[in-house]
Amino acid sequence: MRVTTLTMMHMSVFLLLVSSASASHYYGGFLTFTPKGLNPDGSLTVEILYREAYRICFPYQTWYCYSGNCGITTRSVTGQIASYSGPSYSWCQLETILIKNVPTDSPFEMREASCCWIYAPNNNGQWNLFAHIDLGTRSDTRKPNSSPVTTIPPFIRVLQNCPQTINILAHDPDGDHVRCRYGTVQNMECGTCYNDPDFYLDENLCTLKYNKSNIIGPHIFELVLEDYPTRPITVSHMNGMSLTKYPFHTSSNGSSSPTTTAPDPLSKIPLQFVVVVDQASPSCTPGQYIPKFVFPTPGNGESLSAPVKKEMKFIINATAIYAMLSAIVITGPLNMTEYVTMHGHFAEAVIKWTPTDDDLGDNVPICFTAQSTFGTSTFESEMRCLTVIVVHSIGTGTASVFCTEGTMTVEVDKSSVPGLHEENLHLKDPLCTLTSNSTHVIGIMSLNSCGTEVEEDNTTITFKNEIISFESADGIIARTNDVRIGFSCNYPKRGQSYFEFTVHKIPFVFTEKGFGTFTYQFEIFHSSLFNSMVDPSTYPVEVNLGEMMYLQIVATAQLSNTILFVESCRATPSDNHNYPIFYSIIENGCIVDDTVVIYAGNQTVFRFGMEAFKFIGLHERVYITCSVILCEAGNHTRCSQGCVNGTATPAPHYRRRRAAITETSSHFISQGPLQLRRSSDSIGSSLTLNMNVVFIAGALLVALATVCGALMYRTKMSALKYQKLPSTEF
Repeated sequence: MRVTTLTMMHMSVFLLLVSSASASHYYGGFLTFTPKGLNPDGSLTVEILYREAYRICFPYQTWYCYSGNCGITTRSVTGQIASYSGPSYSWCQLETILIKNVPTDSPFEMREASCCWIYAPNNNGQWNLFAHIDLGTRSDTRKPNSSPVTTIPPFIRVLQNCPQTINILAHDPDGDHVRCRYGTVQNMECGTCYNDPDFYLDENLCTLKYNKSNIIGPHIFELVLEDYPTRPITVSHMNGMSLTKYPFHTSSNGSSSPTTTAPDPLSKIPLQFVVVVDQASPSCTPGQYIPKFVFPTPGNGESLSAPVKKEMKFIINATAIYAMLSAIVITGPLNMTEYVTMHGHFAEAVIKWTPTDDDLGDNVPICFTAQSTFGTSTFESEMRCLTVIVVHSIGTGTASVFCTEGTMTVEVDKSSVPGLHEENLHLKDPLCTLTSNSTHVIGIMSLNSCGTEVEEDNTTITFKNEIISFESADGIIARTNDVRIGFSCNYPKRGQSYFEFTVHKIPFVFTEKGFGTFTYQFEIFHSSLFNSMVDPSTYPVEVNLGEMMYLQIVATAQLSNTILFVESCRATPSDNHNYPIFYSIIENGCIVDDTVVIYAGNQTVFRFGMEAFKFIGLHERVYITCSVILCEAGNHTRCSQGCVNGTATPAPHYRRRRAAITETSSHFISQGPLQLRRSSDSIGSSLTLNMNVVFIAGALLVALATVCGALMYRTKMSALKYQKLPSTEF
């Protein structure tokens, strides 16, 4: 009996500790729902997903049925999906998935409430989460409504002196219009129910705009997301009740019309989070102290398709030239894996997730931010979010792959993929389309083009790409089967061929409908005679400051009577044309650097020279990247337009002409690296360095680790993504 009493006392103490831990430890949460179909007995299955964040990883609370028939839970899964630990704030985010069997499609409501929020001014600590769910059948889709899809890192940072717009993820699987508003007391949608005057919530765009605040520290946000149809529809229920749902009309300034009563939404879901205002930053420019996302990071609002049982992967890259990258914070689904590496001023995260059969039809939200530090200060990037749409397993097809030291050729038997349409196919880089003959679809590309990814282990380097189908620009409907055909070439880590394609760039090969296969060869020469090319085995090319460099681009195409046009060239300290530090040489077909000399060539040969330089700071290497286009001669194309002054982009009609197959897409090609020759001669020649370059490059100080030898691919190739595979995958 004494043992039992002591055990009960210990449990009471534990529960008291848990209760104390939850006080002032809530960081926010949200709930979404997805109908999963009608059961044979007439009941419905619905998936309820909610994420909540606390200072300690513990599922403190559970949702309960507030009104209506919420059914019974047949399965429940809970797990940690994200966490953060810093000097002032720490949090852990949990995801719970409930599979419910609901006997009727009538509306029901769920609620969760407790205490307490983390400390913040104008916050009473209490929190409430409220969701309205209606599984009636819509007249437009003939299916039950799905709620808006959202997620958010529970803790977002802004800088006191830097205006920022937080784009709240508000994706709707049914194509409805989503509004974001503050919760109200009368609807039990919030605890504090405070409309923060330092932030402006655009309800119709779902953006939270910050300008300036005198309050340093946490600000609490308790929002509600509502979805409205874009035209009037009816929602019918099994009990014979039918409700008409109307669009939400707004006035010209974006507010609701004062002369009409706001219509009832299809659903209501909560979204609560914390925004912390940090001390002022020396600069508000992304990429300096504040991290900036760079290629190939997905853009905000993008949608990705993920077939069931097939691994989905994307890469996040971030940089800050004056601060050190310290974290990439990602909130995504259970069982998502993250491989995050920090390289001083640069960080990379490789995100992988494999959906299961249970995820079919789901729209899965993922959001991420990057953080950097300088001294005791922390800086956070913009928040980016994307939605992963889980689809049926897709066609695999039968592909034959032919590998050389410089190219991959893939041939797909048309008969192996019913309904295969060449015009709906491209490689990982959407600009790289394919050609075909009567029996096969064909793609030819170099190892450093068309979105090719590079992976390596201790003995092998692998180049991977995919043939992917695409649909119309509206992205709403599909009339062809999804296709995703992967192919790769494996090379042993030995021999001359490996050395050559890890340093010197081999010719860039592309395939496009209407142009077939064409090649760009970018080389460096010893003199203006262009009769002696720099030996590829001597790369990286050593130069003296101020010394003339001679570069040549040659285009070779299956079509005759073509013209090569060099649209732009820039120098970067990294082999990535989107790298934030660059020096322009040619822009929009116009010469920018005043040391550039154009030499005689022909329609498919472009030759130019310029004085060598380096980026001031710790950069030892320079890469030259150019954007090039191939056109048919005699047509009005971007090639015939020539130099476009200023930063103007080509007129829209060139895109329409592109459909007539008179010019290729713009492709990036690069060569390098060039590096400063370490000798007394190079020191003396530095006096001839173009002062314009010194001024511009001097303002872009940054340190970038340079990896040599067999790992040269860690400096990103143009349109090429690199990651080192964990040894556990082999």
